[in-house]
Amino acid sequence: MSLTTSTADAAGEHRTRTAPTPAPSAPRRTPRPGRILMVAALAIATGYFLLPVYWLIIAATKSTERLYGSSGLWFDSPQLLENIGKILSYDGHIYLQWALNSLLYAGAGALLATLLAAAAGFALAKYRFRGREAAFKAVLAGVLLPHTALALPLYLLFNQLGLTNTYWAVLIPGVVSPFGVYLCRIYAESAVDDTLLEAARVDGAREGRIFFQLVLRLMSPALVTVFLFQFVGIWNNYFLPLVMLSDDRKYPITLGLATWQTAADRVPQLVQYTVGGAFLSVIPLAAAMLVLQRYWRTGLTEGSLKG
Repeated sequence: MSLTTSTADAAGEHRTRTAPTPAPSAPRRTPRPGRILMVAALAIATGYFLLPVYWLIIAATKSTERLYGSSGLWFDSPQLLENIGKILSYDGHIYLQWALNSLLYAGAGALLATLLAAAAGFALAKYRFRGREAAFKAVLAGVLLPHTALALPLYLLFNQLGLTNTYWAVLIPGVVSPFGVYLCRIYAESAVDDTLLEAARVDGAREGRIFFQLVLRLMSPALVTVFLFQFVGIWNNYFLPLVMLSDDRKYPITLGLATWQTAADRVPQLVQYTVGGAFLSVIPLAAAMLVLQRYWRTGLTEGSLKG
């Protein structure tokens, strides 16, 4: 009897000791006014930048008549696939030719620009030679020059060489990226260790092999950033192709859509084709940004911290 009672008492004490105690409720934090203002400002800025994209998506689904006769911020008899089919088949599939030209100019130009920027940035960061700082300052000056200011001198130069109205007239200027050289130098100074380079040289590796098999891998976040910025810059370039090209079969999308907009007074459906073509032209850029954002954000932050 006493044993049963003592066991029950012990069990009761054990339940008493192991019973979970309610956690003290955390004090509710009141958002500071500064944080509320910052969030509100960011929300307004986000809406400001996304509103044109939203309008473009809505407008791309409408017919030419409903483009002007309905609200610009909501759907009205959407026919996106039909519009896309008309755009791609208009004037002997000229839009597809413009898209291929843009891919050539932006893809090849950005790839070559990235490779040249990596080589120049690595050389400026790791090799000691006379005039190194003067060369780097010249590169910085190139960052500040607007592209439109260089278009006319480039046209005169390419005209002397007989390269105007050719693919080279748009492709060659695109392989130069002063910002890419600047970013690659900053990144190479911190990401490429001198002792690693010396160890590779001691093992018998030549400079070319060190650059292509070691340095490019170490600098990959910065290279993705340079490639993405240069790709977007060439893709959206309008003035240089306008100056250099006269054959509409060699136009990029930007210049081709401008010709459609100019001709819309005579052919009204070109208004809708211009809007739909602009919608199609931003899809590759959005895809590239989404796929490569992890790399280019790393490249930008590394360059800003280690510079």
